[in-house]
Amino acid sequence: MTHVGQRTDRGLAGQKTFAARFAQNLLSNITVAWAFFLFFGPAVTFPLGQFICHQKPERSFFLSGLQMAVCARCTGLYVGAALAMPIALGFAAPMKTTRARWIVVLAALPTAITWSLEFAGLTGFSNMARFITALPLGFAAAWLIVGVLGEL
Repeated sequence: MTHVGQRTDRGLAGQKTFAARFAQNLLSNITVAWAFFLFFGPAVTFPLGQFICHQKPERSFFLSGLQMAVCARCTGLYVGAALAMPIALGFAAPMKTTRARWIVVLAALPTAITWSLEFAGLTGFSNMARFITALPLGFAAAWLIVGVLGEL
């Protein structure tokens, strides 16, 4: 069977390699720092946000009168990933490719549904709804990536 990130040369008793642990910790620290600075350093992160988000004011949160660097949906993705990181470092493991795909599909459903309904002009959603529906996708993506990195 094919597993996401499967390797057969795991070393002694399946211990994670230094490279795997380093990659997981580095990604975790970057993800948590990015989420932190989205909330507590919008002046620093706003110029970077233009490369990854549309930054439409009507779809963004404002903190103390400053627009956040990314829209509410992107904020949900990053917060979901940042919430997953500390947990995933302790528990995430590679999984079968089929199972990983299903997890991503299910986690993406809330985001895909709200985005599709808005795109079709059928309804609009609040920024809080966009944020909340993106949390599962950010969480699942981070969890799966940490599991794959554990196999380096």
